[in-house]
Amino acid sequence: MTDKIFIEGLTALAQIGVYDWEQQIKQKLIFDIEMAWDCRQAALTDDVNYCLNYAEVSEFILDYVQSRPFLLIERVAYEVAQQLREKFNISWLKLKLSKPKAVAEANNVGIIIEQGKLPN
Repeated sequence: MTDKIFIEGLTALAQIGVYDWEQQIKQKLIFDIEMAWDCRQAALTDDVNYCLNYAEVSEFILDYVQSRPFLLIERVAYEVAQQLREKFNISWLKLKLSKPKAVAEANNVGIIIEQGKLPN
């Protein structure tokens, strides 16, 4: 059995885009993330030390994305995924990164990546 911790709709304002005007403004990025985490010990003990702290994960993402400029959402997605896996020892994650209003005729555009291996 694989447990998953998720964060949906985490919104960051980032300096992102390939056009000069985009580098002059902050644009909304929305993260939806699923992360493999064995929650059995936390459930048995009711002890926060055995949890994946989603508040810390969220804060890390926001700090990381809002502190540097990016050109492509692909770079943001891959860097955030790699950083999360290393910093929080996450064996598998699925990350959806949305950039709403990037295409006027579409409600949303973005990328979905999956990294690592789901534990058995």
